[in-house]
Amino acid sequence: MFPQLARFTDAGLLLLRLMVGLVFIASGYSDLTDPEARSKSIEMSKGFTIFLGCAEVAGGLGVGLGVFTQLAAFGLVAVSLGAIEKKLFSWHTGFWGEKSYGWHYDLMFILMNLVIAATDGGRFVLLK
Repeated sequence: MFPQLARFTDAGLLLLRLMVGLVFIASGYSDLTDPEARSKSIEMSKGFTIFLGCAEVAGGLGVGLGVFTQLAAFGLVAVSLGAIEKKLFSWHTGFWGEKSYGWHYDLMFILMNLVIAATDGGRFVLLK
């Protein structure tokens, strides 16, 4: 319908990558700053919480900066799938959630990361 907008595809992918990266870096940072409290809130061990925080920060940096973008995006898909599994089977959270985010939030990030992976992050990446 608007073929002239195709010239902004790479800029749109860059903005998408930056937003996804920022969300995962912030989440991973919160895991790493107080892993003891965070591990209790997500009902996981402290060691796993530290691993999760490192994975989120590394994946967020990879996607945001465009360094091994596809690998980073697939890693963040795995993190999001784990979050959905926890919400569905342990916390019995609905799609929209009750008092907090439902698993629709994680599903959106899975789809965003799949777009990033399928396009290899667009033209504005540092390292493929």
